[in-house]
Amino acid sequence: MSSTGSTYGDIHRYEPARESTAATIAIILLTVVEIVFVFLFTYGLVSGWGLSDTGNMFLGGILAAIFIDLAFILALYRKEFLPDVVIVKKRRRKWEDLYISEDDVDGTTLGEGAWDQVKRAVYPYRSR
Repeated sequence: MSSTGSTYGDIHRYEPARESTAATIAIILLTVVEIVFVFLFTYGLVSGWGLSDTGNMFLGGILAAIFIDLAFILALYRKEFLPDVVIVKKRRRKWEDLYISEDDVDGTTLGEGAWDQVKRAVYPYRSR
């Protein structure tokens, strides 16, 4: 669905989310796996697995699996359950924020020597 409005804040394009059942089931299964990993990490932390070198690496691997699983859950949720919305924003002209006018492109010389040839164009962002 598109609109022809060009006013700031108008919705330019809106595509509803798919909300598939397969994604719902996948998110539920990944959440169960996430809970198992969190329980295993908590149990290993309380049991003192981190005191040995092998146990410390094992806890690190479980923690990495927790975050990777969470990333998959969030990616699936974003792709399947959030709508794609494009909002009209204010378009800035090319010279609006950089310079006062197009004539100031090269900047102004602040000194005379080779080391004093600092131009405003090197750092063009300045307050108006």
